[in-house]
Amino acid sequence: MRQLSELAERFADRVVGDVAGVELTGITLATADLRPGEVFVAIAGANRHGAEFATAAAKAGAVAIITDAAGAAIATEQGVQLPVLVVANPRALLGALSAWVYGTGTSEGPVPMPLLFATTGTNGKTSVSHLLEGILQQVGAVTGLSSTAERHIGDQVVISRLTTPEASEMHALLALMRERGVEAIAVEVSAQALSRHRVDGIVFDVAGFTNLTHDHLDDYADMREYFEAKAPLFQPDRARRGVVSLDTDAGHEIAAGAGIPIVTVGTPAIAQDATAAAAADWVVTIGDEVPAYTEFTLTGPRGRTLTTRVPVIGPHMAANASLAIVMMLEAGFEWDDIAGALGRDGGIHAYLPGRTERVSGPTGPTVFVDFGHSPDAFEKTLAAVRRVTPGKVLMLFGADGDRDASKRLDMGRTAVLGSDILVVTDHHPRFEDPASIRATLIEGARAARPDAEIHEYSPPEAAIIAAVDLVGEGDAILWAGPGHQDYRDIRGVRTPYSARELSRAALRAAGWDVPSVG
Repeated sequence: MRQLSELAERFADRVVGDVAGVELTGITLATADLRPGEVFVAIAGANRHGAEFATAAAKAGAVAIITDAAGAAIATEQGVQLPVLVVANPRALLGALSAWVYGTGTSEGPVPMPLLFATTGTNGKTSVSHLLEGILQQVGAVTGLSSTAERHIGDQVVISRLTTPEASEMHALLALMRERGVEAIAVEVSAQALSRHRVDGIVFDVAGFTNLTHDHLDDYADMREYFEAKAPLFQPDRARRGVVSLDTDAGHEIAAGAGIPIVTVGTPAIAQDATAAAAADWVVTIGDEVPAYTEFTLTGPRGRTLTTRVPVIGPHMAANASLAIVMMLEAGFEWDDIAGALGRDGGIHAYLPGRTERVSGPTGPTVFVDFGHSPDAFEKTLAAVRRVTPGKVLMLFGADGDRDASKRLDMGRTAVLGSDILVVTDHHPRFEDPASIRATLIEGARAARPDAEIHEYSPPEAAIIAAVDLVGEGDAILWAGPGHQDYRDIRGVRTPYSARELSRAALRAAGWDVPSVG
């Protein structure tokens, strides 16, 4: 329990109403999630002000409202009887408010704060987070996870809605994990999370950087602005130490501009500058690549060398796994403990939902479902599929509506150059015309390879059936985009949908044996 009077004294510019004797148990931005005893934070949105929901918050059991001057006026007009705490910018203050309410801004108390790991970058954030969780568990740690795919509190699994939760939810999650004895937490941190204050009030023990490639230019004016949104994670107010991949040029700039101690990792086989990657503190060398795993060797200071396996395909996944291992070392885990656990278990044990996830059976075409939705992700994953496929590679994909349209031509180009057969379909059209999205993807593909075999099917339920009919034993299908997601966004409605189950159904209908679950 916290006293509202103390919160008001610490944070409010002015108070409307009586705060004396009022106790609070939590804080939230969403009336749908509000529980009795919590404070409702009302912020100005793109179309509506959160204070318009002040009456709903009061009915749900809120004990107070925190908002700006405009929100206070709206709440007063509604006749809301709750105390109103007025601040200049409630969005920017939410992290500090949440840290104070939940006690996550300090390690004081009977239960210490868990070790906190953050991973940012365009691609690989989710994979590194899940790999971190897996290796941490292998060395005996009780873990927590917050990723695009899922939230984990020990053994409890919760489906994610945002890559990084809002600050109030993030701090509540950390407090719950702390209460339940979690010892180490892996958090996926998007550029938007940093720009929109979702991880304010948190200082991570170790922050990791994967790469920076073309994406999210619907949120940022250009790649420079996108880079500058991620870079603050490597300053003392956000993290204590950093581990940076040098596989893209942005990694060098992150490392050079960091205000915290930095250790670097490089994978020459996939780096933009192989020579620079080879000069990193830790170097990743790729070994055997088969459909079930990728072998790699991690070599670093003081002659330390580890050869192990990551349970997915591709050098980029070996790079992600290596980043996770070095992040653990920087957090204080012992080299011998990590190497011993991986040696004992025959490699890394981790499940990466929808990340080059094999959903097919022992016979017929191999089908991989992947969350990748950028040109760089397409290029790396297609190359990985190619190396483990004796026959043809078919690429099946669509593109997000109402998102970064500037990458669509390049998505089509990259997809067609890396595959033998291309099938273009729909993904999340949202409020865009799906036919127009498909046309742009095909335009990019045709410009790159006018003679390519390109098919267009809508909806994706039909596309995967057609794709399975176009290939056979020894071939592979990479269905990029949907990954772990269980819905499609069609004109604002989340329609139930699973690429994994649709793939299995199509294979089964074609007469191939497939696993019933996975």
